[in-house]
Amino acid sequence: MRSRVWWGTAVALCGLLAAGCGSGDGKSADTSTGSRAPVTVTDCMGAETTFDRVPGRIVTSNASSLELLLRLGAGDKVVGTGFPPGKGTLPAALDAQAQRVAVLGRTVIPKEKLLGSGADLYIDTFASMGNMGGGGMGDAPTAEEFKAAGIKHVFLKSTACAAQNKGPLTDLSAVEEDITALGAVTGTSAKAKELVTGMREKVDGVRKAVGGTAEQARPTYFFFDFDAGTKQPMAVCNRQIAHAVITLAGARNAFADCDGDFKQVSWEDVVSRNPGWIQLGVRNRGSEAANEKAFDEAREWLEGNPATSGLKAVKEGRFLRIASERTTIAGVENAAVVQEIARTIHPGKVK
Repeated sequence: MRSRVWWGTAVALCGLLAAGCGSGDGKSADTSTGSRAPVTVTDCMGAETTFDRVPGRIVTSNASSLELLLRLGAGDKVVGTGFPPGKGTLPAALDAQAQRVAVLGRTVIPKEKLLGSGADLYIDTFASMGNMGGGGMGDAPTAEEFKAAGIKHVFLKSTACAAQNKGPLTDLSAVEEDITALGAVTGTSAKAKELVTGMREKVDGVRKAVGGTAEQARPTYFFFDFDAGTKQPMAVCNRQIAHAVITLAGARNAFADCDGDFKQVSWEDVVSRNPGWIQLGVRNRGSEAANEKAFDEAREWLEGNPATSGLKAVKEGRFLRIASERTTIAGVENAAVVQEIARTIHPGKVK
């Protein structure tokens, strides 16, 4: 199975903590000199990190946190990334900026390279939050090593905390809080507010249209992670952001009873749940033609595999062509996917 680049967005419940999370009118902090009131953010375990200045040199662990910084208008502060986005995989307005960011690691950034990057902030999406001393992937630096290098280390809560959520994710509030916090840290609170407002408008429209649909009237939905491998499927569980996206769209995740973020299951498990809709979750190939080819391959595999050809969704051709990243990476695009799914499975109800 290919290496999983999951993912996440930002860092804290800014509104619950001290001053500096942005003024009530949504204006950003003064970033001309980097000075402003302190901003404090937390990790999954409640440990605090305080910023007295806007970070000037940021390293991101992967493309998800890089994309968020670009959307917030803080891309000029990013000096390096791991797991870089492929050319053409980000929206056109962001792609050129992303391609100019130095690649410190094609996968996990090597420890020595990260510590020697000159960064003053490292945004980590790969946390194993039970071990707060380091990151959750690779030979990560310790807290002491980060401190000695002058690097503040924050975790992206939308993803890093997923496995420790006390219950299923059913909305995008964690993503919105993360965007708000990341905006506060980087002095882009006004843009963060704009992004969150746009997400809420999309989701609220869907809620009004399909939120009252009875549970049994909601179709079952299977996210087919084609790129994770077909020998043994990878199911989206109830603490992954995709579960919230599916639920908000008025569907029932076929593996809603699975506690956690992802879990390998069997095709027998999928068949027993006989989903009414299947999302062909392929990862962005960098061009529309390449993406369509990948969607075709995923569909053909389901139609040609004896174990899945009899599924209700397959027999009736009920497929959705939505890229994996937009669904399983916590971010701005989640709200748009809620709309797309709802329009497809509840035709006529969602505008």
